[in-house]
Amino acid sequence: MSDTALVDSLLAAMEDSPAPIYQRVKDAIKHKVTSQEWLPHQRIPSESELVRALDVSRMTINRALRELTADGILERQQGVGTFVAPQKVHSALFEVHNIADDIAARGNRHHAQVLSLTAGQATTDEALQLAGRTGMNVFRSLLVHFENDKPVQMEERLVNAQVAPDYAEQDFTQTTPYTYLNQVAPITEGEHLVEAVMPNRWETQALGLEDSRACLQIRRRTWSGEQIVTSARLLSPGDVLQLFGHFRR
Repeated sequence: MSDTALVDSLLAAMEDSPAPIYQRVKDAIKHKVTSQEWLPHQRIPSESELVRALDVSRMTINRALRELTADGILERQQGVGTFVAPQKVHSALFEVHNIADDIAARGNRHHAQVLSLTAGQATTDEALQLAGRTGMNVFRSLLVHFENDKPVQMEERLVNAQVAPDYAEQDFTQTTPYTYLNQVAPITEGEHLVEAVMPNRWETQALGLEDSRACLQIRRRTWSGEQIVTSARLLSPGDVLQLFGHFRR
């Protein structure tokens, strides 16, 4: 779509209301983005183009674009232009969800690539993660989850084989570890440790990142009854994941 067509569609989306013009511009752009008429990484009309088309001051347009950038809806690249920011995935901080269900709920497609799926005996560190004994039987899996063909999460998982004995026989391109594990050992308790980390070179490539950038890492353990079922490390690019939590006392 040409810049002229983008401006015309924006003008058509602006409501005739007593709200300040910067707010009307801001609301119209936000509507274009949230309705997915304007897609992530798409360049939007420049500040100068919007000033001419709307016949308003540069200060007015600058305020609308500045606030949209602060809200994470747009991103501005010096000397290049203003673009629709990549959509950030919301992950519940106090809950454990199936990533495939979350992606489907956003109207997008999920698929997973299984990088490894093996059985073995736990090292001392792995046994500590599962509150078990060194040498206990465990499964190890490494997957990359995709949303609309874009990698959004690397999942490294350690599983207690006593609790989930058929884990290695599952096809995790057709289901998810979450789905299988919650069927054989429903989650009754969980814990999260969240931190920002720099991925190594291999992780950067697996997540399709052009350069090394901060990622959000979640270390998660889940229980079924008194037993720890799994210990997982979830790694997502920092620009595609947000954590959200709500609690009441």
